[in-house]
Amino acid sequence: MNDSEILIALCEASRRLHDAGLLAAGDGNLSARLRDGRIAMTPAGVPKAWVKPQDFTYLALDGRVLEGRPSSERAMHLAIYQACPEAQVVIHAHPPVAVAWTVARPELNELPAEALPEVILGAGAIPIVPYARPGTPELAASLLPYLPAHRLLVLARHGAVAWGEDAMEASGAMERLEHVARILKAAVELGGPTFLPPDEIGALHRMRAELGPRIR
Repeated sequence: MNDSEILIALCEASRRLHDAGLLAAGDGNLSARLRDGRIAMTPAGVPKAWVKPQDFTYLALDGRVLEGRPSSERAMHLAIYQACPEAQVVIHAHPPVAVAWTVARPELNELPAEALPEVILGAGAIPIVPYARPGTPELAASLLPYLPAHRLLVLARHGAVAWGEDAMEASGAMERLEHVARILKAAVELGGPTFLPPDEIGALHRMRAELGPRIR
């Protein structure tokens, strides 16, 4: 995939996430590692439903702004690219129900996903990163204990971030997160989630290990 195709894929993912209610107005940001090592990133303040390939800004991996006005969340994206050589795309969004879990249940350190085999097979686990102020170096640093082992993270009281080897993987991870969060919310409303037995959880994690690290 050439750089032009990468940017088009990011624009398509941006519109899809907006249409699904996971991005609102100018919130969130998407980026990709280009073939020459530069990082292309959505610009600050541009609604993601209308972002176009010519709107992208460009960064060096060391944080230098090469062109345009990138999002204030760029440190978070760069932290992922620096810690995860396989990361080609990073998406930060604000999935409403996933974030609501962190507001209502601040004691959780991950979504209670062992109720659902699809979560274990698709992501392994979905950790919740403790709160750090958006747009700060502290937020970027808060991700490091979870990298590169996890490709999908909930950011407490803020949003979520997903990385992948292409736009399809990263955007699909964000869609999966919100779908799981809604199922778990419904389970709570119906009386509380129940969990798979330990031997089944172990078997599913072994299957996940055989499938590899991609989010599915």
